[in-house]
Amino acid sequence: MVNSYIVRMTGICTLMHFLVDGLCICCLYLLMAPTDGTQVVAVFAIYNLLAFLTQPLTGYMADCIRERHWLLLAAAILLTLAVLAAALVGNMHITYPVTLWGVAVLLGMGNSLFHVWGGKLTAVVSENDMRALGVFVSSGAFGLAVGGVFCSWPLLFAFLLALCLSAVCCLRMDIATHDSLSNMKETKWRHFTKMEVFLFIIAIMAFVMGRSLIGETFSSGIEKNTVVILLIGAISMLGKMAGGWIARTMGIISTLVVVLLAVLACFLLGGSHMPVLLAGLFFINCTMPITLYLANVVLKGREGLAFGLLAAALMPGFLLSLL
Repeated sequence: MVNSYIVRMTGICTLMHFLVDGLCICCLYLLMAPTDGTQVVAVFAIYNLLAFLTQPLTGYMADCIRERHWLLLAAAILLTLAVLAAALVGNMHITYPVTLWGVAVLLGMGNSLFHVWGGKLTAVVSENDMRALGVFVSSGAFGLAVGGVFCSWPLLFAFLLALCLSAVCCLRMDIATHDSLSNMKETKWRHFTKMEVFLFIIAIMAFVMGRSLIGETFSSGIEKNTVVILLIGAISMLGKMAGGWIARTMGIISTLVVVLLAVLACFLLGGSHMPVLLAGLFFINCTMPITLYLANVVLKGREGLAFGLLAAALMPGFLLSLL
């Protein structure tokens, strides 16, 4: 597989990751604007539970299905229906819980299907290159920031249009290179016993939970405004993006030692100092492509499941941070 194809495919998946996360948060904010607090909590809970905790199941599906482009098409259709339903509900001022929950379900499932599709595709196309993995996962954080800060109906439909066009381009690129997603060569890793796989995955998921908790702790310590929210999203994106390149150069062990020592220093010295907290946020995000790479190594040929398990592990860390 030629390098240019890897770059183009990783690039368009990264763009779509930005668009999907931006679309989802923008749609939720617009939908929740006229509602009361109880419905806001319920809708966001439904969305997050489906978007994150279903990814192990949709990831397993991505590993089993031969023509994986159907997952992208299904995600695009679900997100389109969610946006159209949200527009209908918003224009007609319908605030019945069941209608709001329906939009949250569509957004959550569309989000889940897209993420495992993109994670699987990037891992397979790049042969589990940490640099590509980091680039793909990075853009979602900035998409959340942009979608949340600038949420509006024109922006929402711009996100949707750009996503649909990107999905068409992705499929056309695949056809043009005669490299069907269903026939892609699966990356081969050395064999692990079932017990080793279980223990390694549990350890990686525990690390991801801790990373989620620490990342939320750093970001919650910063006083928010429009510029700061965008800055937090950009710093998180740059950290995830840089982590794969740093680990590729220094090695995984050396990178983890340096990065975790830097995180510890920022945690101890942070307090209310925004530069230190932002530095800690950058360094903790540098570990993301490393954990995804290791999960893909352990779960050979099950990159969709690996991505889904780590995504699901983010939720407990986030919930703990709220306490």
